Amino acid sequence: MVKRLYDIVLLFKEYFVVALFLLVSTALLTFSDTPQIRTLRAYSVVAVGLLQDAFSIFPNYFDLRRENAALRSMNLTLADEVSRLREGRLENIRLRSLLGLKERAEHRYIAANVVAKNLQLLRNTITLDVGSNDSVKVNMPIVNEAGLVGKVIMVGSSYCIGQTLLHVDLRVSAKVQRSRVDGILRWDRARTLTLQNVARTYDVTPGDVVITSDYSPFFPEGIRIGVVAETRPIPGSLFQAVDVTPAVDFPSLEEVFVMQYLLDSSRVFLERSAR
Repeated sequence: MVKRLYDIVLLFKEYFVVALFLLVSTALLTFSDTPQIRTLRAYSVVAVGLLQDAFSIFPNYFDLRRENAALRSMNLTLADEVSRLREGRLENIRLRSLLGLKERAEHRYIAANVVAKNLQLLRNTITLDVGSNDSVKVNMPIVNEAGLVGKVIMVGSSYCIGQTLLHVDLRVSAKVQRSRVDGILRWDRARTLTLQNVARTYDVTPGDVVITSDYSPFFPEGIRIGVVAETRPIPGSLFQAVDVTPAVDFPSLEEVFVMQYLLDSSRVFLERSAR
């Protein structure tokens, strides 16, 4: 063992000598108090400080990667939380509006969610998550806080199909709220509805509000339908076409109410008998 240690010392004797000289030099510099040594110490401290300041501008690469990963994870978490809070706020606004409608209403309402939409064809419909188990019946009106959406045309036990105003087969008896001019409202397969059977001499102007009239057998009077966008004379006719912008934004429709209102069967029987 001793011989092996001796061989190692002989093999690296130059390094041992240099290390010894360094130790001696360091000891002399440390314990010596001559003016030259003090000056050298001062310059050494300044040089080391300058080197530390210079290298401090280069951050640790691995620390930055860990910090960046943590910040990215936190950012994703916060973004998801903000998205959920925003969605909750919008839902709260919609539900408060619907609740206000329900509190002001004279009829009973059944709250429903729109679970499917078909808004790309001539017969636009919506699917609601209420049905006969919830007392929903065919021909009951569908409304939201903005106004009239349509009416129920098919009912299952837990779901029902609603016919929207944007349906070529739906006709609504309506009137202008200000001037009480009435007509038949239908979808003209464009972005607006059309109030028909309105004479040119009748007082209808853009901006007038259109509501359901008491002549309708399916809808109670006074439900907001939309606003008059434009009036156009029909060539060769005594009537004018009244374009109505719907109050309901159908593409963004999510929550609605089914109004428990059905047509009066005795009235319908009398009206049909008189024809």
